[in-house]
Amino acid sequence: MKSLDHIPQTKIQRASKLLKIGAQVSTNYVKYLGNRVVSNEDKSRKKLNEANATDIYDGLSELKGSALKMAQMMSMDDGILPKEYVEKFSLAQFRVPPLSGPLARKTFKGAVNSYPEEVFTQFKTESSYAASIGQVHEAWIDEKKYAVKIQYPGVAKSIVSDLRLVKPIALRILKLKKEDVDDYFNEVQEKLLEETNYIHEKESLIESRLLSKHLKNIVIPEVNESLSSRTILTMEWMDGWHLSEYVEQESNQEKRNQIAQALWDFFQYHIHVHHKVHADPHPGNFKVNKDNKLVVLDFGCMKEIPLDFYQSFFKLAEIENINNDTVFLDVLKELQLINDSDTEEDIEVIKSTFRTLLTIINKPYQFETFDFSDPEYFKQLLMLGNELIDDKALKNLKGKRGSRHFLYVNRTLIGLLGLMNQLQAGEVVVQNYKSHAPIMVEG
Repeated sequence: MKSLDHIPQTKIQRASKLLKIGAQVSTNYVKYLGNRVVSNEDKSRKKLNEANATDIYDGLSELKGSALKMAQMMSMDDGILPKEYVEKFSLAQFRVPPLSGPLARKTFKGAVNSYPEEVFTQFKTESSYAASIGQVHEAWIDEKKYAVKIQYPGVAKSIVSDLRLVKPIALRILKLKKEDVDDYFNEVQEKLLEETNYIHEKESLIESRLLSKHLKNIVIPEVNESLSSRTILTMEWMDGWHLSEYVEQESNQEKRNQIAQALWDFFQYHIHVHHKVHADPHPGNFKVNKDNKLVVLDFGCMKEIPLDFYQSFFKLAEIENINNDTVFLDVLKELQLINDSDTEEDIEVIKSTFRTLLTIINKPYQFETFDFSDPEYFKQLLMLGNELIDDKALKNLKGKRGSRHFLYVNRTLIGLLGLMNQLQAGEVVVQNYKSHAPIMVEG
Protein backbone atom coordinates (compact mmCIF):
# COMPACT_ATOMS: atom_id res chain seq x y z
CA MET A 1 0.00 0.00 0.00
CA LYS A 2 1.38 3.39 -1.01
CA SER A 3 2.34 5.64 1.92
CA LEU A 4 1.66 9.37 2.17
CA ASP A 5 4.32 12.07 2.38
CA HIS A 6 1.79 14.86 2.88
CA ILE A 7 -1.69 15.39 4.34
CA PRO A 8 -3.74 18.48 3.32
CA GLN A 9 -4.02 20.58 6.48
CA THR A 10 -5.28 24.07 5.63
CA LYS A 11 -8.99 24.79 5.10
CA ILE A 12 -8.34 25.70 1.45
CA GLN A 13 -6.37 22.50 0.77
CA ARG A 14 -9.00 20.29 2.38
CA ALA A 15 -11.95 22.08 0.75
CA SER A 16 -10.20 21.78 -2.62
CA LYS A 17 -9.75 18.03 -2.10
CA LEU A 18 -13.43 17.60 -1.22
CA LEU A 19 -14.41 19.53 -4.35
CA LYS A 20 -12.23 17.22 -6.47
CA ILE A 21 -13.96 14.20 -4.92
CA GLY A 22 -17.33 15.75 -5.74
CA ALA A 23 -16.25 16.42 -9.34
CA GLN A 24 -15.15 12.79 -9.78
CA VAL A 25 -18.48 11.56 -8.41
CA SER A 26 -20.27 13.79 -10.94
CA THR A 27 -18.15 12.29 -13.73
CA ASN A 28 -19.06 8.79 -12.55
CA TYR A 29 -22.74 9.71 -12.69
CA VAL A 30 -22.42 10.87 -16.31
CA LYS A 31 -20.81 7.51 -17.15
CA TYR A 32 -23.65 5.75 -15.32
CA LEU A 33 -26.25 7.50 -17.47
CA GLY A 34 -24.37 6.33 -20.57
CA ASN A 35 -23.98 2.76 -19.31
CA ARG A 36 -27.66 2.57 -18.48
CA VAL A 37 -28.47 2.85 -22.19
CA VAL A 38 -26.52 -0.30 -23.07
CA SER A 39 -26.76 -2.23 -19.79
CA ASN A 40 -29.45 -3.11 -17.26
CA GLU A 41 -30.24 -0.74 -14.37
CA ASP A 42 -28.96 -2.97 -11.56
CA LYS A 43 -25.60 -3.61 -13.24
CA SER A 44 -25.13 0.07 -14.07
CA ARG A 45 -26.05 1.15 -10.54
CA LYS A 46 -23.60 -1.39 -9.07
CA LYS A 47 -20.80 0.02 -11.26
CA LEU A 48 -21.69 3.55 -10.19
CA ASN A 49 -21.66 2.61 -6.50
CA GLU A 50 -18.32 0.83 -6.86
CA ALA A 51 -16.74 3.75 -8.71
CA ASN A 52 -18.08 6.35 -6.27
CA ALA A 53 -17.10 4.28 -3.21
CA THR A 54 -13.54 3.90 -4.52
CA ASP A 55 -13.12 7.57 -5.45
CA ILE A 56 -14.65 8.86 -2.20
CA TYR A 57 -12.65 6.45 -0.05
CA ASP A 58 -9.37 7.16 -1.84
CA GLY A 59 -9.90 10.91 -1.48
CA LEU A 60 -10.90 10.73 2.18
CA SER A 61 -7.92 8.46 2.89
CA GLU A 62 -5.64 11.28 1.82
CA LEU A 63 -7.52 13.76 4.02
CA LYS A 64 -7.63 11.47 7.08
CA GLY A 65 -9.36 12.88 10.17
CA SER A 66 -13.06 13.48 10.71
CA ALA A 67 -14.07 13.03 7.06
CA LEU A 68 -12.60 9.51 6.96
CA LYS A 69 -13.86 8.78 10.47
CA MET A 70 -17.45 9.49 9.42
CA ALA A 71 -17.07 7.09 6.47
CA GLN A 72 -15.84 4.44 8.93
CA MET A 73 -18.82 5.08 11.22
CA MET A 74 -21.28 4.69 8.33
CA SER A 75 -19.65 1.41 7.28
CA MET A 76 -20.70 -0.14 10.59
CA ASP A 77 -24.40 0.07 9.67
CA ASP A 78 -25.49 -1.88 6.59
CA GLY A 79 -28.76 0.05 6.54
CA ILE A 80 -27.21 3.44 5.79
CA LEU A 81 -25.20 2.79 2.63
CA PRO A 82 -25.27 0.39 -0.36
CA LYS A 83 -23.05 -2.65 0.21
CA GLU A 84 -20.41 -1.40 -2.27
CA TYR A 85 -19.82 1.60 0.01
CA VAL A 86 -19.89 -0.49 3.19
CA GLU A 87 -17.24 -2.87 1.83
CA LYS A 88 -14.94 -0.03 0.78
CA PHE A 89 -15.47 2.27 3.76
CA SER A 90 -14.94 -0.58 6.23
CA LEU A 91 -11.25 -0.46 5.24
CA ALA A 92 -11.06 2.79 7.22
CA GLN A 93 -11.23 0.73 10.40
CA PHE A 94 -7.53 -0.16 10.27
CA ARG A 95 -6.33 -0.43 6.65
CA VAL A 96 -5.79 2.99 5.12
CA PRO A 97 -2.70 4.43 3.37
CA PRO A 98 -0.21 5.20 6.17
CA LEU A 99 2.16 8.11 6.66
CA SER A 100 5.57 7.49 5.13
CA GLY A 101 8.40 6.58 7.51
CA PRO A 102 10.07 10.02 7.28
CA LEU A 103 6.79 11.84 7.95
CA ALA A 104 5.99 9.51 10.87
CA ARG A 105 9.43 10.23 12.41
CA LYS A 106 8.97 13.97 11.89
CA THR A 107 5.50 13.86 13.49
CA PHE A 108 6.85 11.92 16.49
CA LYS A 109 9.71 14.39 16.91
CA GLY A 110 7.27 17.32 16.87
CA ALA A 111 5.25 15.72 19.69
CA VAL A 112 7.95 14.56 22.12
CA ASN A 113 10.99 16.56 20.97
CA SER A 114 12.96 13.41 20.15
CA TYR A 115 13.12 11.07 17.19
CA PRO A 116 11.75 7.55 17.85
CA GLU A 117 15.18 5.90 17.62
CA GLU A 118 16.40 8.24 20.39
CA VAL A 119 13.66 6.95 22.72
CA PHE A 120 13.29 3.30 21.75
CA THR A 121 15.86 0.54 21.40
CA GLN A 122 14.15 -0.35 18.12
CA PHE A 123 11.37 1.38 16.14
CA LYS A 124 9.70 0.19 12.94
CA THR A 125 9.24 3.19 10.66
CA GLU A 126 6.65 1.33 8.60
CA SER A 127 3.31 1.30 10.43
CA SER A 128 1.53 -1.92 11.38
CA TYR A 129 -1.98 -0.46 11.33
CA ALA A 130 -3.32 2.80 9.94
CA ALA A 131 -6.82 4.17 10.59
CA SER A 132 -8.68 7.47 10.30
CA ILE A 133 -6.99 9.53 13.03
CA GLY A 134 -3.65 7.83 13.67
CA GLN A 135 -1.42 4.88 12.88
CA VAL A 136 0.37 2.30 15.03
CA HIS A 137 4.09 1.42 14.94
CA GLU A 138 5.90 -1.43 16.65
CA ALA A 139 8.71 -0.43 19.00
CA TRP A 140 10.91 -1.97 21.70
CA ILE A 141 12.71 -0.83 24.82
CA ASP A 142 15.14 -3.71 25.42
CA GLU A 143 12.89 -6.81 25.34
CA LYS A 144 9.62 -4.97 26.04
CA LYS A 145 7.46 -4.47 22.93
CA TYR A 146 5.19 -1.44 22.54
CA ALA A 147 2.46 -0.15 20.25
CA VAL A 148 3.12 3.51 19.46
CA LYS A 149 0.11 5.37 18.09
CA ILE A 150 1.04 8.50 16.16
CA GLN A 151 -1.69 10.98 15.32
CA TYR A 152 -1.77 12.34 11.79
CA PRO A 153 -0.58 15.96 11.58
CA GLY A 154 -3.31 18.61 11.42
CA VAL A 155 -6.16 16.20 12.21
CA ALA A 156 -7.36 17.95 15.38
CA LYS A 157 -7.27 21.42 13.82
CA SER A 158 -9.29 20.31 10.78
CA ILE A 159 -12.25 18.71 12.59
CA VAL A 160 -14.42 21.79 12.99
CA SER A 161 -13.81 23.04 9.43
CA ASP A 162 -14.31 19.55 7.93
CA LEU A 163 -17.66 19.16 9.67
CA ARG A 164 -18.74 22.58 8.46
CA LEU A 165 -18.01 21.45 4.91
CA VAL A 166 -19.82 18.12 5.35
CA LYS A 167 -22.87 19.48 7.17
CA PRO A 168 -24.63 21.25 4.26
CA ILE A 169 -24.18 18.14 2.10
CA ALA A 170 -25.70 15.93 4.81
CA LEU A 171 -28.63 18.32 5.23
CA ARG A 172 -29.40 18.20 1.51
CA ILE A 173 -29.11 14.43 1.26
CA LEU A 174 -31.21 13.73 4.35
CA LYS A 175 -33.62 16.62 3.68
CA LEU A 176 -33.22 17.96 7.20
CA LYS A 177 -33.19 21.44 8.68
CA LYS A 178 -30.07 22.86 10.33
CA GLU A 179 -31.84 23.41 13.67
CA ASP A 180 -32.98 19.77 13.72
CA VAL A 181 -29.46 18.34 13.58
CA ASP A 182 -27.29 20.91 15.39
CA ASP A 183 -27.28 18.87 18.63
CA TYR A 184 -26.12 15.75 16.78
CA PHE A 185 -23.37 17.53 14.87
CA ASN A 186 -22.19 19.08 18.14
CA GLU A 187 -22.11 15.63 19.72
CA VAL A 188 -20.05 14.24 16.83
CA GLN A 189 -17.72 17.23 16.96
CA GLU A 190 -17.16 16.84 20.72
CA LYS A 191 -16.39 13.14 20.38
CA LEU A 192 -14.02 13.63 17.44
CA LEU A 193 -12.15 16.34 19.34
CA GLU A 194 -11.86 13.96 22.31
CA GLU A 195 -10.51 11.26 20.00
CA THR A 196 -7.71 13.55 18.88
CA ASN A 197 -6.68 14.18 22.49
CA TYR A 198 -4.57 11.14 23.35
CA ILE A 199 -4.27 12.36 26.96
CA HIS A 200 -8.03 11.80 27.24
CA GLU A 201 -7.67 8.36 25.64
CA LYS A 202 -4.77 7.49 27.95
CA GLU A 203 -6.88 8.31 31.01
CA SER A 204 -9.87 6.36 29.66
CA LEU A 205 -7.66 3.35 28.93
CA ILE A 206 -6.15 3.39 32.43
CA GLU A 207 -9.59 3.70 34.02
CA SER A 208 -11.16 0.96 31.88
CA ARG A 209 -8.24 -1.37 32.58
CA LEU A 210 -8.75 -0.88 36.31
CA LEU A 211 -12.53 -1.28 36.18
CA SER A 212 -12.35 -4.36 33.91
CA LYS A 213 -9.65 -6.33 35.71
CA HIS A 214 -12.13 -8.77 37.25
CA LEU A 215 -14.00 -9.48 33.97
CA LYS A 216 -13.33 -12.94 32.58
CA ASN A 217 -11.31 -13.32 29.38
CA ILE A 218 -10.76 -9.57 28.93
CA VAL A 219 -7.28 -8.09 28.36
CA ILE A 220 -6.53 -4.35 28.13
CA PRO A 221 -3.01 -3.07 27.43
CA GLU A 222 -0.97 -1.11 29.96
CA VAL A 223 -0.01 2.48 29.07
CA ASN A 224 3.53 3.84 29.13
CA GLU A 225 2.64 7.28 30.49
CA SER A 226 6.13 8.74 30.16
CA LEU A 227 6.06 8.15 26.39
CA SER A 228 2.53 9.45 25.80
CA SER A 229 1.33 12.94 24.97
CA ARG A 230 -1.60 14.72 23.34
CA THR A 231 -0.72 13.22 19.94
CA ILE A 232 1.37 10.15 20.88
CA LEU A 233 0.05 7.15 22.82
CA THR A 234 2.43 4.36 23.84
CA MET A 235 1.11 1.11 25.30
CA GLU A 236 2.23 -2.49 25.58
CA TRP A 237 1.97 -4.42 22.33
CA MET A 238 -0.82 -7.00 22.16
CA ASP A 239 -0.39 -9.92 19.78
CA GLY A 240 -3.46 -11.52 18.30
CA TRP A 241 -5.93 -11.59 15.43
CA HIS A 242 -8.21 -8.64 14.81
CA LEU A 243 -11.79 -9.77 15.36
CA SER A 244 -12.62 -9.94 11.64
CA GLU A 245 -9.52 -12.12 11.08
CA TYR A 246 -10.43 -14.32 14.06
CA VAL A 247 -13.92 -14.89 12.65
CA GLU A 248 -12.43 -16.08 9.35
CA GLN A 249 -9.87 -18.41 10.95
CA GLU A 250 -11.47 -19.81 14.10
CA SER A 251 -14.02 -22.57 13.47
CA ASN A 252 -14.26 -23.90 17.03
CA GLN A 253 -17.70 -22.82 18.26
CA GLU A 254 -16.81 -23.14 21.94
CA LYS A 255 -13.91 -20.71 21.50
CA ARG A 256 -16.09 -18.30 19.53
CA ASN A 257 -18.71 -18.43 22.25
CA GLN A 258 -16.07 -17.60 24.87
CA ILE A 259 -15.06 -14.47 22.96
CA ALA A 260 -18.68 -13.51 22.34
CA GLN A 261 -19.51 -13.84 26.05
CA ALA A 262 -16.48 -11.73 27.00
CA LEU A 263 -17.44 -9.07 24.43
CA TRP A 264 -21.05 -8.96 25.62
CA ASP A 265 -20.05 -8.82 29.30
CA PHE A 266 -17.54 -6.03 28.69
CA PHE A 267 -20.11 -3.75 27.07
CA GLN A 268 -23.01 -4.60 29.38
CA TYR A 269 -20.88 -4.21 32.50
CA HIS A 270 -19.60 -0.75 31.63
CA ILE A 271 -23.01 0.46 30.43
CA HIS A 272 -25.03 -0.75 33.40
CA VAL A 273 -22.53 -0.49 36.24
CA HIS A 274 -20.46 2.55 35.31
CA HIS A 275 -22.76 4.26 32.77
CA LYS A 276 -19.91 4.54 30.32
CA VAL A 277 -19.45 2.88 27.00
CA HIS A 278 -16.68 2.12 24.52
CA ALA A 279 -18.56 3.82 21.66
CA ASP A 280 -16.49 2.56 18.73
CA PRO A 281 -17.36 -1.14 18.43
CA HIS A 282 -15.81 -2.10 15.11
CA PRO A 283 -13.66 -5.23 14.56
CA GLY A 284 -10.42 -3.25 14.25
CA ASN A 285 -10.64 -2.23 17.90
CA PHE A 286 -10.55 -5.81 19.21
CA LYS A 287 -8.07 -8.65 19.01
CA VAL A 288 -8.13 -12.26 20.21
CA ASN A 289 -4.88 -13.50 21.73
CA LYS A 290 -3.33 -16.98 21.76
CA ASP A 291 -5.16 -17.79 25.03
CA ASN A 292 -8.49 -17.05 23.32
CA LYS A 293 -9.05 -13.90 25.36
CA LEU A 294 -10.54 -10.68 24.05
CA VAL A 295 -8.09 -7.78 23.79
CA VAL A 296 -9.85 -4.40 23.89
CA LEU A 297 -8.04 -1.57 22.10
CA ASP A 298 -8.59 2.11 21.29
CA PHE A 299 -10.37 3.98 24.07
CA GLY A 300 -10.49 7.30 22.23
CA CYS A 301 -14.27 7.30 21.78
CA MET A 302 -15.79 6.80 25.24
CA LYS A 303 -19.34 7.96 25.91
CA GLU A 304 -20.46 8.85 29.41
CA ILE A 305 -24.20 8.19 29.70
CA PRO A 306 -26.10 10.72 31.87
CA LEU A 307 -28.11 8.99 34.60
CA ASP A 308 -31.47 10.42 33.55
CA PHE A 309 -30.96 9.30 29.94
CA TYR A 310 -29.73 5.88 31.07
CA GLN A 311 -32.78 5.34 33.28
CA SER A 312 -35.27 6.35 30.58
CA PHE A 313 -33.46 4.52 27.78
CA PHE A 314 -33.32 1.18 29.59
CA LYS A 315 -36.90 1.37 30.77
CA LEU A 316 -37.61 0.52 27.15
CA ALA A 317 -35.65 -2.73 27.47
CA GLU A 318 -38.54 -4.03 29.58
CA ILE A 319 -41.47 -5.34 27.55
CA GLU A 320 -44.02 -4.44 30.24
CA ASN A 321 -43.05 -0.77 29.88
CA ILE A 322 -43.38 -0.94 26.10
CA ASN A 323 -46.81 -2.52 26.41
CA ASN A 324 -48.02 -0.05 29.06
CA ASP A 325 -49.25 2.83 26.90
CA THR A 326 -49.01 5.47 29.64
CA VAL A 327 -45.48 4.53 30.70
CA PHE A 328 -44.40 4.14 27.08
CA LEU A 329 -45.66 7.60 26.13
CA ASP A 330 -43.97 9.21 29.14
CA VAL A 331 -40.61 7.60 28.34
CA LEU A 332 -40.80 8.63 24.68
CA LYS A 333 -41.30 12.21 25.86
CA GLU A 334 -38.42 11.95 28.35
CA LEU A 335 -36.17 10.81 25.49
CA GLN A 336 -37.35 13.73 23.32
CA LEU A 337 -38.80 11.40 20.72
CA ILE A 338 -42.19 13.09 21.08
CA ASN A 339 -42.43 16.88 21.02
CA ASP A 340 -45.08 19.27 22.34
CA SER A 341 -45.91 20.32 18.78
CA ASP A 342 -46.73 16.78 17.62
CA THR A 343 -50.26 15.99 16.47
CA GLU A 344 -52.13 12.90 17.65
CA GLU A 345 -51.38 11.33 14.28
CA ASP A 346 -47.63 12.06 14.73
CA ILE A 347 -47.68 10.52 18.20
CA GLU A 348 -49.33 7.34 16.94
CA VAL A 349 -46.74 6.99 14.16
CA ILE A 350 -43.89 7.34 16.66
CA LYS A 351 -45.43 4.97 19.20
CA SER A 352 -46.12 2.32 16.59
CA THR A 353 -42.64 2.63 15.05
CA PHE A 354 -40.72 2.44 18.32
CA ARG A 355 -42.93 -0.29 19.78
CA THR A 356 -42.06 -2.50 16.80
CA LEU A 357 -38.40 -1.45 16.75
CA LEU A 358 -37.80 -1.94 20.47
CA THR A 359 -39.61 -5.27 20.63
CA ILE A 360 -37.18 -6.69 18.07
CA ILE A 361 -33.95 -4.99 19.21
CA ASN A 362 -34.55 -5.80 22.88
CA LYS A 363 -35.42 -9.43 22.24
CA PRO A 364 -32.10 -10.73 23.69
CA TYR A 365 -32.83 -8.99 27.02
CA GLN A 366 -36.03 -11.02 27.47
CA PHE A 367 -34.15 -14.30 27.94
CA GLU A 368 -31.55 -15.72 30.32
CA THR A 369 -29.52 -16.86 27.31
CA PHE A 370 -29.72 -15.80 23.68
CA ASP A 371 -28.52 -17.41 20.47
CA PHE A 372 -26.87 -14.69 18.38
CA SER A 373 -26.27 -17.18 15.56
CA ASP A 374 -30.02 -17.21 14.85
CA PRO A 375 -30.32 -15.86 11.28
CA GLU A 376 -34.01 -15.11 11.74
CA TYR A 377 -33.31 -12.48 14.41
CA PHE A 378 -30.87 -10.54 12.24
CA LYS A 379 -33.13 -10.96 9.22
CA GLN A 380 -35.89 -9.26 11.22
CA LEU A 381 -33.51 -6.42 12.16
CA LEU A 382 -32.44 -5.92 8.53
CA MET A 383 -36.01 -6.00 7.20
CA LEU A 384 -37.13 -3.54 9.86
CA GLY A 385 -34.27 -1.20 9.02
CA ASN A 386 -35.22 -1.23 5.34
CA GLU A 387 -38.87 -0.59 6.19
CA LEU A 388 -38.01 2.39 8.38
CA ILE A 389 -35.85 3.94 5.64
CA ASP A 390 -38.81 3.80 3.23
CA ASP A 391 -41.50 4.79 5.76
CA LYS A 392 -43.21 7.92 4.34
CA ALA A 393 -45.01 8.67 7.61
CA LEU A 394 -41.68 8.88 9.44
CA LYS A 395 -40.18 11.06 6.71
CA ASN A 396 -43.07 13.50 7.06
CA LEU A 397 -42.44 14.07 10.78
CA LYS A 398 -41.14 17.56 11.49
CA GLY A 399 -38.57 18.76 14.02
CA LYS A 400 -35.72 17.20 15.95
CA ARG A 401 -36.21 13.64 17.20
CA GLY A 402 -34.40 12.20 20.18
CA SER A 403 -31.79 13.24 22.70
CA ARG A 404 -28.26 13.80 21.43
CA HIS A 405 -27.18 10.89 23.63
CA PHE A 406 -28.96 8.47 21.30
CA LEU A 407 -26.29 8.95 18.66
CA TYR A 408 -23.41 7.09 20.33
CA VAL A 409 -25.45 4.82 22.61
CA ASN A 410 -27.47 3.49 19.66
CA ARG A 411 -24.34 3.25 17.54
CA THR A 412 -22.70 1.17 20.27
CA LEU A 413 -25.59 -1.23 20.82
CA ILE A 414 -26.23 -1.77 17.11
CA GLY A 415 -22.49 -2.19 16.55
CA LEU A 416 -22.34 -4.74 19.38
CA LEU A 417 -25.16 -6.76 17.82
CA GLY A 418 -23.26 -6.70 14.53
CA LEU A 419 -20.12 -8.07 16.21
CA MET A 420 -22.12 -10.80 17.93
CA ASN A 421 -23.59 -11.75 14.56
CA GLN A 422 -20.11 -11.86 12.97
CA LEU A 423 -18.96 -14.19 15.73
CA GLN A 424 -22.04 -16.36 15.15
CA ALA A 425 -22.24 -16.59 18.92
CA GLY A 426 -24.27 -19.44 20.36
CA GLU A 427 -25.95 -19.33 23.75
CA VAL A 428 -24.74 -16.15 25.48
CA VAL A 429 -25.74 -15.53 29.11
CA VAL A 430 -27.41 -12.14 28.82
CA GLN A 431 -27.07 -10.94 32.42
CA ASN A 432 -23.71 -12.63 33.05
CA TYR A 433 -21.99 -9.27 33.62
CA LYS A 434 -23.78 -9.00 36.98
CA SER A 435 -21.75 -11.87 38.38
CA HIS A 436 -18.58 -9.84 37.80
CA ALA A 437 -19.85 -6.58 39.25
CA PRO A 438 -18.42 -5.80 42.71
CA ILE A 439 -21.10 -3.17 43.32
CA MET A 440 -24.29 -2.97 41.31
CA VAL A 441 -25.79 0.42 40.60
CA GLU A 442 -29.56 0.40 40.93
CA GLY A 443 -31.80 2.21 38.44
